[in-house]
Amino acid sequence: MLPENRRLKLITAKALANQALTGPEALYLTSSQVAFWDLLHGAHNITNRFLKGKFHLCSIINAKSGRCSEDCKFCAQSAHHHTGVKTYPLVGLAAIKKAYSSAAGTGADGFSIVTSGNELSGAEVEYLSGAVGRLPRKRNAPYLCLSIGRLAGPDIARLKKAGVSKFHHNLETSRRFFPKICSTHSYDERIATIRALQKAGIKVCSGGIFGLGETWTDRIDLARTLKVLKVDSIPLNFLLPVPGTSLEKARRLSPKEALTTIALFRYILPDTDIRICAGREKTLRDLQALIFYAGATGMMIGGYLTQPGREVSDDLQMLSDLGIKNKAPRLPSGQCC
Repeated sequence: MLPENRRLKLITAKALANQALTGPEALYLTSSQVAFWDLLHGAHNITNRFLKGKFHLCSIINAKSGRCSEDCKFCAQSAHHHTGVKTYPLVGLAAIKKAYSSAAGTGADGFSIVTSGNELSGAEVEYLSGAVGRLPRKRNAPYLCLSIGRLAGPDIARLKKAGVSKFHHNLETSRRFFPKICSTHSYDERIATIRALQKAGIKVCSGGIFGLGETWTDRIDLARTLKVLKVDSIPLNFLLPVPGTSLEKARRLSPKEALTTIALFRYILPDTDIRICAGREKTLRDLQALIFYAGATGMMIGGYLTQPGREVSDDLQMLSDLGIKNKAPRLPSGQCC
């Protein structure tokens, strides 16, 4: 057996060379045999090798809320749960413009329109195409992203023509564990949507959520699946147990486990953008700044679908304190056109 620090160095060297880790190597990174700070230091070195100076902020609008027919056990918007979440149909253009302007005012790179449900109707897709086409196209404005569930070729083409350059479509967890959190659609359906988007020349943002009851092996399998799919960016979320959902009593991950998860994804996906999204505030508490040492290259700001984030000014101050240069605001706050 190799000395423990020597084994970690060899695995880190493979990641630095962008060589795929074996399953046992990836699992070893999560073991008690690896010193926590050594793991994070390795992840930091990998990030610097492939993504030094790369940093991204994104922001979203919950443009259609609640009444989702799917039974995802973690979701506050599922019609199978009784969470008291606000429900409303697609919001108007004015609300989308306002949220877009707010994202631009923080210097966010990306702005995503998110809707509940497994897929939108043809009329809803047509409406969104028109709304996207009416957002300003100023120089260095945030790119436009959609997260609207399952999509087919014609709808993808229509939205791409309107100006959407990226789609978000999470796999959530491993293929093995997925049936334990959702029974109303399959893992293959999610992968099919990702492949259809890629075939159309659309960039894909896809990741998962942790704290559902999955194992370290499930997290590794998710990371390796995303690597095979060659997605462009990976959002990592940490479960916020919502009263009324099937996982309302789930154990919240410790800050150390969450940071180890980020580092694990960095080792498996050395050159891919990793963004930390929902749940970071309550899961990581005072250790949020360590996400960048663990391998993150960005984060979501300004709140989530049904749960608030922390003040944008606090996030921007954290970045400033760390010496991370966020892009300058592009549009005056409150102005869109």
